Amino acid sequence: MIEPYRLRINGGVLSPGELKYICEAAESLGLDAISFGSRQDIIFPEAIDESTFAQFDKIQFIKPKRDGIENIVSSYVSADILPSTSWLTGDRYLYVIEQFKHNLKLRLNITDPKQRLVPLFTGNINFIASEHEDYWYLYVRLPDWNKTECYPVLIFSWDMCKIEQAIENVLQEEPETIETLFELVNDAVETNNRTITKSLKVPFYPFPYYEGMNRFGDKYWLGLYWRNNRYDLKFLKDMCDLCAESKIGKICITPWKSFIVKGVPTDSKLQWEKFLGSYGINVRHSMLELNWHLPVNDADALSLKKYLVANFDQNDISTYGLTFGISNYESQSYHFTSVVIEKNKKPEFLGDFVIRDTYNLLYAKNFDPNTREYIMHVQDVDKVELPGLLMELSKLYFEQLGSRQDEEKVKEIKKEITEENVYQCQDCLTIYNEAFGDITQDIEPQTPFENLEDTYQCSLCEAPKSSFQKKVLVK
Repeated sequence: MIEPYRLRINGGVLSPGELKYICEAAESLGLDAISFGSRQDIIFPEAIDESTFAQFDKIQFIKPKRDGIENIVSSYVSADILPSTSWLTGDRYLYVIEQFKHNLKLRLNITDPKQRLVPLFTGNINFIASEHEDYWYLYVRLPDWNKTECYPVLIFSWDMCKIEQAIENVLQEEPETIETLFELVNDAVETNNRTITKSLKVPFYPFPYYEGMNRFGDKYWLGLYWRNNRYDLKFLKDMCDLCAESKIGKICITPWKSFIVKGVPTDSKLQWEKFLGSYGINVRHSMLELNWHLPVNDADALSLKKYLVANFDQNDISTYGLTFGISNYESQSYHFTSVVIEKNKKPEFLGDFVIRDTYNLLYAKNFDPNTREYIMHVQDVDKVELPGLLMELSKLYFEQLGSRQDEEKVKEIKKEITEENVYQCQDCLTIYNEAFGDITQDIEPQTPFENLEDTYQCSLCEAPKSSFQKKVLVK
């Protein structure tokens, strides 16, 4: 399969003017539609004439596998419309994303752990918002690593680009552990890190319904989805003009090959509904349609999805909260759906023999892709067996959903009765937790506060050891 050209869209965010320019360029190249990628980029789905690229000076045409240039994924698309970390506003996302002007060599995710629309851990570099304003957890999975590792400190918002570039620069050293990577980056750049005092907790929410006209505050947001992921250029250009008329400044691409327009004024809602009606746009697809991730331009995957969705529909099966992905043996991307249908490679040297495709079914632990743990359900099954097996998994999900909630309640009760002694800086409220130590000052985990040197200083504000007071932390 020929790799199509992509356009890097930082964080999946662009202005109506930028999208209209891209649509006009696509028309000039002989296209009638564009597609969206799972990394919130724009795809030119058909062959285009490379000799004409120079006339489009505002566009950088890339092929990630060939050029080694990657896109930023961000959950800006969910800001203001889905559950969010209080300090992580839409404007804050834009300031952070604006730092990254260079051509990225690694996949980068910038996300809020309280939303479910954008995956947290599908990048090589994954910045995930913490409870501390302007500080982020960093989870790293370099191209040769087998699993994702947590960087041992929180990263300051305005150091994120510096850290990412430093990691790119030390790749030639082939760091094999997160500790080695931390040492190399720490030697290369000065940063305003913060000690991790508690592990990242990612709350579980069912996958959201993201289509249609929906109200938030005194405005509306609109989600649009095309089954075939081919978005008509004329429609998009007219929509960009309507955005400008409605004073809408940003359009957001989702990882689900759809897009969202936020900030539709109440007095423009009717105009938008008439506009969608004039194009015959359906904005009420079933959740059975919306919760799928498919490879780009893969007709077999699209056909399989249609077959499975039709079976779900005929059997009145609910998949609310679940997501499904179709992949194959050639896929190098990380899974980010609750259930994965994995197509197997056919045996070679079969001569004239024709055999049917077979599939494996995997599901995420607790059906939560953010666990990054996948369980093999069945292997080497025929296509006709898939609907029944997926319905079986769907029922298992709902059976586990209640027990999982009970488990979470038990954990909450245990947290209420479990206490831990920590030490808090009275100047900036930074916590020294003996369980974590302070890696920024080479203090190992499980080091008692009393054993620290008298010269110990707060890792954030450099207040002396005497500024720390003992506190009781409810776990």
